[in-house]
Amino acid sequence: MSNVFDHPWLGGLFSDSEAAAIWSPARQVTYMSAFEAALTRALGSVGVIPEETSDVVAQKIESFEPDMFALRTGSARDGVVVPDLVRQIRDAVGGEPRAIHSGATSQDVIDTALALTLKDFNALLDSRLTSLLNALENLQVSFGNANLMGRTRMQAALAITARDRLRTWSEPLAVHRNRLDRLGPAVQRLQLGGAVGNRAALAPHGDAIAKDMAARLNLENPSNAWHSTRDAIADYANLLSLVSGTLGKMGQDICLMAQQGVDEIAMQSGGGSSAMPHKQNPVLAELLVTLARFNATQLAGMHQALVHEQERSGTAWALEWMILPQMAQATARSLSAATEICVSISRIGNQDRKNR
Repeated sequence: MSNVFDHPWLGGLFSDSEAAAIWSPARQVTYMSAFEAALTRALGSVGVIPEETSDVVAQKIESFEPDMFALRTGSARDGVVVPDLVRQIRDAVGGEPRAIHSGATSQDVIDTALALTLKDFNALLDSRLTSLLNALENLQVSFGNANLMGRTRMQAALAITARDRLRTWSEPLAVHRNRLDRLGPAVQRLQLGGAVGNRAALAPHGDAIAKDMAARLNLENPSNAWHSTRDAIADYANLLSLVSGTLGKMGQDICLMAQQGVDEIAMQSGGGSSAMPHKQNPVLAELLVTLARFNATQLAGMHQALVHEQERSGTAWALEWMILPQMAQATARSLSAATEICVSISRIGNQDRKNR
């Protein structure tokens, strides 16, 4: 069975088309080609190759469409997609050999493509966090004064208002949005180190080339390569888990509030049962809990991927490829599902409208 995000029917629950497009193979190849084109232009700007040559070659790279099956075959052989991608580009473009991939390594290409992907994805996260916070604010306006029973350890405690519970859903999200704003520059950054991360093959122009490329790609320009220093990526994965975890708490609360006999919330839609037609299951709220637990389990894998031996790791690096895109898609789906839930809520508590 394929993963749930692109499964023929499970995808109806788990998939997120916008997030899937950002993490798609086509987008990744586009960004890898963007790296190669930016490098070619930077080589021209510092005089390694004639500037007229760099412009012509870069334009050809940008319009290049690779053979995806050959990339698959090449990845099976080389353990990474870039060698075959560069071979295809050179075959298609021809001309000056130094104009293509000169001084770079495969990880430079793939990590920079990841940075460009995260830049797109961060914009999506920020937009969705904003939309969800607005939807939660609307719920506070409509139902904030309604009475609820406060519950500790799932036992009745003291009376609270709906606003008290809604704040536990919304306030962490505002903090996460600020975290995203601060963390963005740490992951939206150029990778350029060459074979062992010290830009030796680009000397004496390495720093100038990096500065030029970062400006062209609109990425941060770190002073050193981060081939084997993955703390920012792990920190980013942690943020994804924090967001989905906060939404998992929201989903768990809603499931309990919707229980028959508790009836502290009403929603305009729910899932049906094949055996009990009278039931309306809180499907999206349950999904929030599932996705939160999924990301929490994946986070351990991203922390395992911090362990890069010497100047580059094949194993730890590849582990990121397996985990991070799924964590990102789970987080995106959590945000869209949470917003759907908020829009569908027609009642919280038992106060009638005139007392709100």
